[in-house]
Amino acid sequence: MASPLSPLSPLSPLSPAPDRTPHTVAVVGLGTMGTGIAEVLARAGREVVGIDISEAAAVRAVAALEATTARAVARGRLTEPERADLLARVRTSTDLRAAADADLVIEVAPESYEIKQRIFRELDAVVRPDTILATGTNALSVTRLAAESGRPERVLGLHFFNPAPAMKLVEVVSSVLTAPAAVTAVTRLALDLGKEPVAVGDRPGFVADGLLFGYLNQAAAMYEARYASREDIDAAMRLGCGLPMGPLALLDLIGVDTARTVLEAMYAESRDRLHAPAPILGQFSEAGLTGRKAGRGFYTYATAGSATVVPDALTPLTGSGPAPGRAVRSVGVAGSGTMASGIAEVFAKAGYDVVLAARGDEKARAAKARIGASLARSVDRGRLSAEAAARVLDRITPAGTYDAFADVDLAVEAVAEDLDVKRQLFGTLDKVCKPGAVLATTTSSLPVVACARATSRPQDVIGMHFFNPAPAMKLVEVVRTVLTSDQTHATVRDLCAGIKKHPVDCGDRAGFIVNALLFPYLNNAIKMVQEHYASLDDIDAAMKLGGGYPMGPFELLDVVGLDVSLAIERVLHQAFRDPGLAPAPLLEHLVAAGCLGQKSGRGFREHPKN
Repeated sequence: MASPLSPLSPLSPLSPAPDRTPHTVAVVGLGTMGTGIAEVLARAGREVVGIDISEAAAVRAVAALEATTARAVARGRLTEPERADLLARVRTSTDLRAAADADLVIEVAPESYEIKQRIFRELDAVVRPDTILATGTNALSVTRLAAESGRPERVLGLHFFNPAPAMKLVEVVSSVLTAPAAVTAVTRLALDLGKEPVAVGDRPGFVADGLLFGYLNQAAAMYEARYASREDIDAAMRLGCGLPMGPLALLDLIGVDTARTVLEAMYAESRDRLHAPAPILGQFSEAGLTGRKAGRGFYTYATAGSATVVPDALTPLTGSGPAPGRAVRSVGVAGSGTMASGIAEVFAKAGYDVVLAARGDEKARAAKARIGASLARSVDRGRLSAEAAARVLDRITPAGTYDAFADVDLAVEAVAEDLDVKRQLFGTLDKVCKPGAVLATTTSSLPVVACARATSRPQDVIGMHFFNPAPAMKLVEVVRTVLTSDQTHATVRDLCAGIKKHPVDCGDRAGFIVNALLFPYLNNAIKMVQEHYASLDDIDAAMKLGGGYPMGPFELLDVVGLDVSLAIERVLHQAFRDPGLAPAPLLEHLVAAGCLGQKSGRGFREHPKN
């Protein structure tokens, strides 16, 4: 084992010139990721040496490059001469000695210390003294790999994301042994490749995967507990958070075995139970159900390697509801805030007569006026005609008392997220609503059954968790308690179809699906900043560019409100009693200081006041 060395100074004879970036790059490992990296390098004018111990893998890599560049020519993105030049810049070999003249070697071999360390030891004997050695690992310690090398100051992490040609993020990972000049050289290379480099320290998962895999692990555990179906878990996160893929489909894409390896490495360092791989990941891995590459994981695919999902024994049957629902013609919405107004607008647009009740006529009229302003914006944008907007508004009747709910078929409460307030309201609804009316709460974190127990008809009470803004967001979490009747459940499922929303079923436990998966992820992002591992900007960029998130975690926290986020974190921690769910102290401190996000003008960032 090599003795640890101090990072070299910028004037060291082994340091590359300050303005030089690697020109000849060897890629060791020509699987999907290695082939993608080779393509990115060749497109940017680099000389590329692709190396794999399997000659068949090298042949497949060349064929893949020929196919992708041919498609680029067909789409007008490359000319035929440019394609020929690109392909000429790539050569392959099965011998590591082909890397002898490389300025940079990027290793993307399987996630195994033994394999990677052997490669690095062999490279030590082959490459020039000034060659930079990069590992593409996302799970193993870069420091441990560097320490096994004869040139630890030249070893760093260069973590591309799949598919490498499309994904913009590259994490540049330094160990305590890495020379600053090496980091500078590969950072400049990443910029030349058209990527967005983010500098991070050495810990399993780095930024993007460090946050992503904890979330994926919790989704797998949620599925394993049979809390919700795979389809509903995935739909909830796509429609509720705007993610490009649901977590279980993403696990199949990444590889269930790969996810398990990453989580094992994360848990070995953090000892956080949230990182302990869900048992189902191990069971699937041992059974060979590793995802798309095997043709079966959480879903079943047409063939091994296919992205086409095919029906299997777990695929839900359409039109197989257990009971017919009740007819709903009129709806009462209780509340005068943004959510209540949005829900009332949704139902009125779908043709339902709506009673919008608040504590006082003035508040009810103001809520209706808010809906009118929303409809006017839709008219201005050409999404709705003025006549249609007027008809929608005419269907909404404001009321200053809940007695106006006497004839509604469904009453939806959207008042303050306070259990005492909601229970008092449900007691009132129990008295004023007709027998058979469905009583729904829009709570995002409180127990629905506690609202049900405030009535004499708990079988008629259910959760309908809309997402903000209700007119735009397609998801509704349908939360059934142990007391909810089949008919009430069927009524709400049918109703969601009538208002063009996508319902997902879940049980009555803290966070339901979306918040139970979203807020631990947000909390872990706060911990990264709290521990000075990465900056707000780098974390936000990593999750948008590497994870496909529409907003970074700190952008989202400031929009949601830090006080709201803290309240949900506390509910989750109290419900599951998991130390890993305890709110990050930094979040508690910001809320105590009145830094609540956009609504206060300051949260994790400064915001202009309206």
